[in-house]
Amino acid sequence: MPSSVIRHHAYDAARQVLDVTFVTGRRYLYHDVPPDTAIGLGAASSKGRYFNARIRDVFAFTEVA
Repeated sequence: MPSSVIRHHAYDAARQVLDVTFVTGRRYLYHDVPPDTAIGLGAASSKGRYFNARIRDVFAFTEVA
């Protein structure tokens, strides 16, 4: 389902890194994200709500310039 907040997301299971690009164009890598959390984001009916509740403020991140 499309999101009004998240443009794209991808998960690297080997590194447990969740790559999130927002509709603003800003891109972040979230580190040590368990597979079930990444799968949950993909399956969520509201990706923004899921992201805010279970990823933002939970996992360390770096912004990609």
